[in-house]
Amino acid sequence: MGAILHGFETGTPWMPKQHSGAEAVGFCGQLVDKGWVTVATVDRKVTAFLARDGAEICALYVAEDARGQGHGRALLQDAMGRCERLWLQCFQDNAQARRFYERHGFAAAGFGDGTGNAEGLPDVLYEWNGGNWA
Repeated sequence: MGAILHGFETGTPWMPKQHSGAEAVGFCGQLVDKGWVTVATVDRKVTAFLARDGAEICALYVAEDARGQGHGRALLQDAMGRCERLWLQCFQDNAQARRFYERHGFAAAGFGDGTGNAEGLPDVLYEWNGGNWA
């Protein structure tokens, strides 16, 4: 998990480089310790993970070599099957993730200027309400 998270940070041009690989591993360990994590695996190797605190999706990351194979979709659909409502924050520059969430019925509910996250990047609040919007 730490390698997946750190790989996203170091491999994404617009993402600030703020954490070491060891810090990413430690952060992922905290998510696991809280009981928030569900993983996708192939041959006992973690290919993707989702961390959820109640209705909040705190993290959803897929290993670069596993993208486009349905691992993230399976984790998100599992979370959707367990909750009536979900919400998350996504960076505005993360066009691929934004398209992914919108394809799965999430709607933008607000936009931030980056003052509310550690990276200082503009973000989008996405919400999913069981596919039922009033």
